[in-house]
Amino acid sequence: MSVKQRTLGGEITMSGVGLHTGSMTSMTFRPAAENTGYRFMRTDLPGNPVIPAIVDNVIEIARGTTLAVGDASVHTVEHVLAALVGMGVDNCLIELTNNEPPVGDGSSMPYVEMIQKVGVVEQQAVRNEIIIDEPIRYVDEQRGTEIVALPNDTFRVTVMVDYKNPALGSQHTGLFDMDKEFVSEFASARTFCFLHEVVALYNQGLIQGGNLDNAIVIVDQEMSDEELRSTLASMGVSGNAVLGTTGLLNNNALRFPNEPARHKLLDVIGDLALIGYRIRGQVLAALPGHSANIEFARKVRKKYEGKPSPRRFTTSSSSTIFDANAILKMLPHRYPFLMVDRIVEYAPDTNRIVGVKNITANEPQFMGHFPQRPIFPGVLIMEAMAQTGCLLLISKGIDPDKKLVVFTGMNNVKFRREVVPGDQLVMELEMTRFRFNICQLVGRAYVDGQLAAEAELQAAVVDREVVQS
Repeated sequence: MSVKQRTLGGEITMSGVGLHTGSMTSMTFRPAAENTGYRFMRTDLPGNPVIPAIVDNVIEIARGTTLAVGDASVHTVEHVLAALVGMGVDNCLIELTNNEPPVGDGSSMPYVEMIQKVGVVEQQAVRNEIIIDEPIRYVDEQRGTEIVALPNDTFRVTVMVDYKNPALGSQHTGLFDMDKEFVSEFASARTFCFLHEVVALYNQGLIQGGNLDNAIVIVDQEMSDEELRSTLASMGVSGNAVLGTTGLLNNNALRFPNEPARHKLLDVIGDLALIGYRIRGQVLAALPGHSANIEFARKVRKKYEGKPSPRRFTTSSSSTIFDANAILKMLPHRYPFLMVDRIVEYAPDTNRIVGVKNITANEPQFMGHFPQRPIFPGVLIMEAMAQTGCLLLISKGIDPDKKLVVFTGMNNVKFRREVVPGDQLVMELEMTRFRFNICQLVGRAYVDGQLAAEAELQAAVVDREVVQS
């Protein structure tokens, strides 16, 4: 089902220290217009530079994801982005008075609570989604990491980690329903690191704002309590730290038995937000980390870059933009060759249109085309997509009384599944080029959210008199 985009019901601010930079920051979430996506604004810099949260702007992935445009950067964005995704927010402006969001308790819950205070409101535009219609795989053999996206009706993510440490062991977790599970099962999972990493990370200029309240420290080396306190004091961390007996510093109680795995899943959600689109598909991640997450996000974004956003659609009469009567006035085709029943989406700014063809048992072609097993002819699916594309041109100003849009070619045609009586064919067309009266389009047709056919189409705009003569 098509989901409308959402933004915040108001603005809200929190302040605190950044995990890695140690910078004191005030962060404000503000509502944003449709199709804005997530954007970070550095209000402390001249000109208030804006950094779109897309993978193209990632410059560093050392224990956190850093974005930058020009000289403006923002560190450790993944927990904020995970909260926005998990709460169903599509458009948000995140204003910062410094270079890193406040860490809170090391999870996404402080940001979730911000959003809950102002609420989420629905907008008019349909949410941008990528449909995973074939497997996408990223592998880092050196680290033993593998991330795979598989076709699925909804977004799901499963994570497995194994750090060869007795305090952790092998852990796995899975999120199968974002609306029901994110807040209660994953948002409060905190960031973590191993004791042997603490000094090294600090010396690298990281975890400058880390303390025993915003991170889980996993004990993986022999050290006395006195040595521990001396080590932490050298980094400016005070408190009565003890190694304890649970394998966690200060015998810190885990919020979940597999809290580290759940936090890794949280990171995956936040990093994949940088694709710039929601995903419909199943993501399986073995030993994920920011580096692998970002490389996988790059791979997914590149696969769909420059192509129409593949979505799944269900439609209702309330979503109709051009009904059957309007289409009859715009297209010259008539029974039995009028192949579009209505237009349900039209976005002139992106040269995109979505049309619907209802396949009924009364279609005349079923009398002769596999009559014992009715299958809607593939060439007519192409015709239906071409007519939908023609309506895009006509709705952009071509006068149907003087001009005709004539289907002239098709390339890279693929049929993915049968279309049969009772199906509703939903066709998404995007114009990629229009020059010298020649139009090039990319089209996809879906049935019940599954890709049925795809092709690159070409059409010519000609004078109506010439064609009729």
